[in-house]
Amino acid sequence: MGVCLHAGDADTMPPLKLQHQDYFLTDQQVVSVAERHPQPVFPLHHHEFDELVIVWRGNGLHLWNDVPYRITCGDLFYVNARDRHSYESVNGLELDNILFMRDRLRLPADWPALLPGSGVAQPERYWRLSMLGMDALRCKVDALAQESMKSDPISLQLAEALLLQLALLLQRYRHRPDSAELADAQQMDLLMLALRGSIATPFQLEAFCARHQLTPRTLRALFKQQTGMSISQYLRQLRLCNAMALLRHGRGSIGEVAAACGFEDSNYFSVVFNRAFGVAPRDYRQRFQG
Repeated sequence: MGVCLHAGDADTMPPLKLQHQDYFLTDQQVVSVAERHPQPVFPLHHHEFDELVIVWRGNGLHLWNDVPYRITCGDLFYVNARDRHSYESVNGLELDNILFMRDRLRLPADWPALLPGSGVAQPERYWRLSMLGMDALRCKVDALAQESMKSDPISLQLAEALLLQLALLLQRYRHRPDSAELADAQQMDLLMLALRGSIATPFQLEAFCARHQLTPRTLRALFKQQTGMSISQYLRQLRLCNAMALLRHGRGSIGEVAAACGFEDSNYFSVVFNRAFGVAPRDYRQRFQG
């Protein structure tokens, strides 16, 4: 499926600004949940509030401050009000946005550490969640969504208390996308880690399964069920997202970009890139580097 690239227009079209009153019931409410089941294509925007983005199922392209992320189940983003982001090329994408007004939080907690803000670099605000962690978080997000639909004083306090619990659980269950340390590694967690480590090198599913005593057929079915795409499709999308970033910000040749993204043949890379995004790699680079 091709991707409709709106990001190339980011320099000429200002992003939408999402207003507090459109997502919070009252001025006193500091936490809300915007359920996106599914998440549609959404244009470039920023907010009057900060948000946590937790991806539960499906896949899509998340452009976040001009950095592309191929997202799927288990991805976690700490998005600040000043950040600009959009969702494109969505495929059964389901996520929850936990919205909060940072300067109005009242509970005594180390909120800057629990919910990293504008002073924290973007790579430090992108994490992965284990499958076990997602199971533990689901009920908390559901409870928060219910309380955020009420405006009485008790519900307002409960919503903030649930946000605190959620932030603490995220710290317990999250891990770096490329970390070799998984506190509660399961099949999907191990596979996601291996795929992210194989962007520039071949990935052999059979060897991976033999090493971890897993069954390839079962793992393929589980991956398809959770992400909405095959393992090879996801790995290709990871490589293409990496290529997008290198073409935007790097100076290497097209052949060097292709090699860094696991494509031995630069001509084949150009064909795949053009088929996915509707533009040749060289022309895509010129949009951002002149």
